[in-house]
Amino acid sequence: MIGEDFEALTVANYAKQAAKTDQRRGARALGFSMLGLFGEAGSLLSEAKKKQRDPASYLGYADAVAEELGDVLWYLAAISRRTRFSLADIAAAAIRHDSGWVAGGNNALTFHSLQPAHIPLVKAPTTAFENTLLMLAGEVGGLVADFRPGLPIVTVELRRRLVTVMQRLIQAANESGVTMEAAAVKNLHKIFDRWPRERVYPASFDAEMDHEEQLPRKMTIDIYERTVRSQTYVYQRSSGAFVGDRLTDNAAEPDDYRFHDVFHYAYVAVLGWSPVLRSLLRLKRKSAPKVDEVEDGARAILIEEGVTSWLFGQAQQLEFFADVKVGGLPLDMLKHVRQFVAGYEVAQCPLWVWEDAILQGYAAFRFLQQHRRGRVTIDLNSRRLRIKDLPL
Repeated sequence: MIGEDFEALTVANYAKQAAKTDQRRGARALGFSMLGLFGEAGSLLSEAKKKQRDPASYLGYADAVAEELGDVLWYLAAISRRTRFSLADIAAAAIRHDSGWVAGGNNALTFHSLQPAHIPLVKAPTTAFENTLLMLAGEVGGLVADFRPGLPIVTVELRRRLVTVMQRLIQAANESGVTMEAAAVKNLHKIFDRWPRERVYPASFDAEMDHEEQLPRKMTIDIYERTVRSQTYVYQRSSGAFVGDRLTDNAAEPDDYRFHDVFHYAYVAVLGWSPVLRSLLRLKRKSAPKVDEVEDGARAILIEEGVTSWLFGQAQQLEFFADVKVGGLPLDMLKHVRQFVAGYEVAQCPLWVWEDAILQGYAAFRFLQQHRRGRVTIDLNSRRLRIKDLPL
């Protein structure tokens, strides 16, 4: 587990773990990391601005600052790695100040040792914190300007820049009441939630329930269109019985949302979750009244439909994810999905599992768009949603 891996987190171990989630390769990777560092420094400033603008209503300030500090640290680690510097050496130089650069021998340096033993809790941005963020942004801007792609790298100057950025980052953490260790651990949780070291699917939520209250481990549904009195509907049948009502797009302009149940099937196949399908198939978990009321109830159904509709709006702008590969869905999109389902059992699913469900569902949707009919198979045991031609 992540918490066990990072119980006494050293800077060197953080850098090693962060490197495993770096998706960029090739000549442009350093430039990308520079832009990422610049963007995350700006995001830190943005958090301070939001709290100033909405002091009473912006409740996520402290968590957001910790997350943004961790993101800055991640990009700083990426730049260090790509320019052949050790993040631990940079951190050691940052707290030595005038003691000079000492390469090597810093692998045992912990994040805890970078800051005072006691850091006061800060609930709102102070003037000192804001000034430090501006200085951090200025240092990052100088770094990006001086070492943008195409310019020669002067090793001593680059090292000085990286050390100064680390000093400002530590100072910002002190003044925001956030420990660097907490920011680093939070960052590792997030990146492995999104880009895991190994893809191990969580157990199904109904694994301990009686068979009669479990979602189908395997199910085949035939999906096809039929025109009735000049109106085209989508029908769905499984084992000779209709599944749900016939569907239209329910929109002023046709957009094929009539095929959207395929997304619910993908949720079952990959997430092992779908209050919608539980209701349609009469598989609510009645033997556990609280689960039945909360996880399988009307509100959960509305949440699932809301997530599906919101994602559809995003997908329309991206050609229904036709060119998106595994690992390519925007992180912010997946985080919004998790916010939608907060408080429900499916919120436990890692972000990479959500991405898997979304991409599989939209692959099937695009098939239906093209062929107007298909035979869908839910295979929860192998976490796959398959689709093939449906004979006429």
